[in-house]
Amino acid sequence: MEKNIEETLTFYVDSEFSNKRLDIFLSYAYPEFSRSYFQKLIKEGYVYHGNHKVTKPSKKVKEGEEYTINIPKQEKLDVIPENIPIEIYYEDEDLAVVYKPAGMVVHPSPGHTTGTLVNALLYHFENVSQFGGRERAGIVHRLDKETAGLLVVAKSEYAHMHLQKQFQERVVDKRYKAIVSGIPSKKHALIELPIGRSIYNRKKMGVLTTNAREALTEYWVEFEDKFSNVSLLDIKIYTGRTHQIRVHLSEIGHPILNDRVYGFKRSSIKDKKLQDILNNESAHFLVAYSLGFFHPRTERFMEFELKELPEHFSRVIEHIKRRAGALK
Repeated sequence: MEKNIEETLTFYVDSEFSNKRLDIFLSYAYPEFSRSYFQKLIKEGYVYHGNHKVTKPSKKVKEGEEYTINIPKQEKLDVIPENIPIEIYYEDEDLAVVYKPAGMVVHPSPGHTTGTLVNALLYHFENVSQFGGRERAGIVHRLDKETAGLLVVAKSEYAHMHLQKQFQERVVDKRYKAIVSGIPSKKHALIELPIGRSIYNRKKMGVLTTNAREALTEYWVEFEDKFSNVSLLDIKIYTGRTHQIRVHLSEIGHPILNDRVYGFKRSSIKDKKLQDILNNESAHFLVAYSLGFFHPRTERFMEFELKELPEHFSRVIEHIKRRAGALK
């Protein structure tokens, strides 16, 4: 690897993205970076199709093609406080619990230098832990950009280290709700598939990788709609691998609605009304609705739950329940 290259990524184009622009495909395949950042990398010669350099972001990709991106080392980002409204569920001298809406990136990264949760935290809180550096001020755990939900934020370095330890020791209670494609055959199950990095759209493909790590996800089917062919799941995770829930549900054949990276296709939904709702929504139908942990100083177990589910999420639940006659 060249000295100025931090990481090399390889992606394969599947049928969902055939004939799409290269910059659009890459931004879906690896959403941690923005489309504008991929456009910059393409124009500057960091992207290859086979052994040939690609310099046009508008190039149309084809199914089965392979693209390699060399990610250059980044200079330290200048993270500035921004007056971005955030909903605060709890706050004291050591920590805060906040709601991250779908569409917001947790911390700055190439192509996402403003508008992140960290930018908002630096504005709203006088003190935020710098234990992980200013670019990750206060961040103990993450949610994907299009996933909404509760996050605990460290304001003191003592709290940061204590909370990190709780996540590492798996004593934090993390609960999610997801609307998925299809009807699971088991109404309750524990998914035990190790997760590691794959070259296929950065998916974490369980046993198919050599660097896979243990990952445990438990789910309960809360509601199912056979007409729409979708289900509402209640989920508890015992490990915190990147994209864990998205990968596990995809691996058992029930990808989360609107998660195109891990296998969901809108064409699989036969309900026209539901298709219309999904076509007007970019967020994943996954929400971190409950969070429990021990307070670093008092050692009291604290639990928080969303006051209400995100609007796009509630809209689909209401629709499928009304379709099934569960709502009067």
